[in-house]
Amino acid sequence: MNFLAHGWLARGGGDDFLYGNLIADGVKGIDLSAWPPDTAAGIRHHRRVDAFVDGHPVVADILARTPWPQRRFAGIALDLLWDHFAARTLEEGTRRRLTARCYQLLATAPAPGRLAGMVPVLVEQDWLNRYADFTFTCRAIEGIGRRLSGPNRLAELVPWLAADYVRLARDFERLWPAVNAELGVPA
Repeated sequence: MNFLAHGWLARGGGDDFLYGNLIADGVKGIDLSAWPPDTAAGIRHHRRVDAFVDGHPVVADILARTPWPQRRFAGIALDLLWDHFAARTLEEGTRRRLTARCYQLLATAPAPGRLAGMVPVLVEQDWLNRYADFTFTCRAIEGIGRRLSGPNRLAELVPWLAADYVRLARDFERLWPAVNAELGVPA
């Protein structure tokens, strides 16, 4: 799951909790004592969501059919693909209200670590709503791949994502209700 899905799953919490969910990928280590308690709780929630998704049988099935040279990088691509499917699944008005709240939080407090440079662009270019467009999502996946060392294995995954799109959508339809039931914080 990426920003939009994590935002949805944390939407019922307060702003600090939601903020923690949004910035968790930029926070290193297990000592969260430097963060306000609700933000730290959001970071921990984000990590529980990631562990649940990564360990889910749906993801194991997907990884088993992912092309071998790119399998190591598939989790990154899937995180963005889940945001694509979430953006398409959520009612547009609901999604836009959620993204506005997320953007407001991200604009008021800088993101830590490796997210610091990316988050302002994400907000300015409205990535969370634009994930509804598969082509945009694929460009985002390729862009992340350009920032990694070596060949762009994420860009190499894009044709497979397109070819397996219908099956991946069905996989999401199995995964999304499970993660919502297990870790969703309803509004």
